Amino acid sequence: MAFDPFADETVRPQAQARNHVVGQDLTTLSIEEIDERIHVLREEIARLEEMRSQKQASKSAADAIFKA
Repeated sequence: MAFDPFADETVRPQAQARNHVVGQDLTTLSIEEIDERIHVLREEIARLEEMRSQKQASKSAADAIFKA
């Protein structure tokens, strides 16, 4: 791998949080990193719940059409 003098050597906590793997070792994380991961995961849960609601509404509409 070539040296890149312009590469950002610091890994931002949010970037690390977005790379969270369920079940990974958490012992090396700071309190701030844990808090950031919790925040990111809560946002992702909200996004998943919204998509589920949209899909449920579409399914319900399709079911209503085919049951009529």
